[in-house]
Amino acid sequence: MAPLPEVKTSPPDTQTLPPADTGMFTSPRAFKIKTALTWLILLSLVLGLFGKMGLQWDLIEQKLPFLLGLRLSPDGFIQGAALTILITACSMFFCLFLGLITALGRMSDNALAFGCATFYASLFRGTPLLVQVLIIYLALPQAGIVLGALSSGIIALSLNYGAYLAETIRSGVLSVPRGQKEAAMALGLSSWTVAVHVTAPQALRIIIPPAGSMFISMLKDSSLVSLMGLWELNFLAQSYGRSTYRYMEMLATAAAIYWMMSIVLELFQSRLERRFGQGYRR
Repeated sequence: MAPLPEVKTSPPDTQTLPPADTGMFTSPRAFKIKTALTWLILLSLVLGLFGKMGLQWDLIEQKLPFLLGLRLSPDGFIQGAALTILITACSMFFCLFLGLITALGRMSDNALAFGCATFYASLFRGTPLLVQVLIIYLALPQAGIVLGALSSGIIALSLNYGAYLAETIRSGVLSVPRGQKEAAMALGLSSWTVAVHVTAPQALRIIIPPAGSMFISMLKDSSLVSLMGLWELNFLAQSYGRSTYRYMEMLATAAAIYWMMSIVLELFQSRLERRFGQGYRR
């Protein structure tokens, strides 16, 4: 039997290999400059679009201090963006408390705590925020519970977003490998130390991005309190629009102010992500 012919293998043709993707090697400084230029171009396009609408800039300049909340309302209370920030800040505080308590209840082995937490989360996630605002402000007085417009708005926002935040916190805590806790307990650390110094820093890396998005949504949803007569940013924009018949100027200015406040929250969120994302790379 004749031997089989020897098959000679040739080295791979390096010329046919696709070029390496050099985008990942772009320096951070160059990336930031390109991003800033992109923002400037897009912002210029938006401003150019509004510039062609024949807006009355003198009217915007006249009403801007009131929209920003630099002037007090006729009854001597804050108004405009300042009132929006107050409502959002108070709602964030109570929302964090409710979200943490509810998340602990959702992860509890106690049937009563688990039942209360799941019932609360299901109720306030399953009904519209607008309906909750109206029930708290208009329906509760029929039961003898009379609340002011400001407190009703804060309670409604806190209860609604607390239910959503609870699920975000729970998912962040459950994302931490169980071995991390077991290893810390094996070293003799207390449960409180493990929760604060081991579980929380790793969970916050997962919790912060969606929680930041929820707080930005809360900032915008605070405009619903205008239904109760509070002189917040959205209420003033609509009022000035009706009185001057210049809705575009007032609503566009209110939208710009909302956007600026959202950008501040986005920057704060980015700092927190970098703080708790140390040691992890994309």
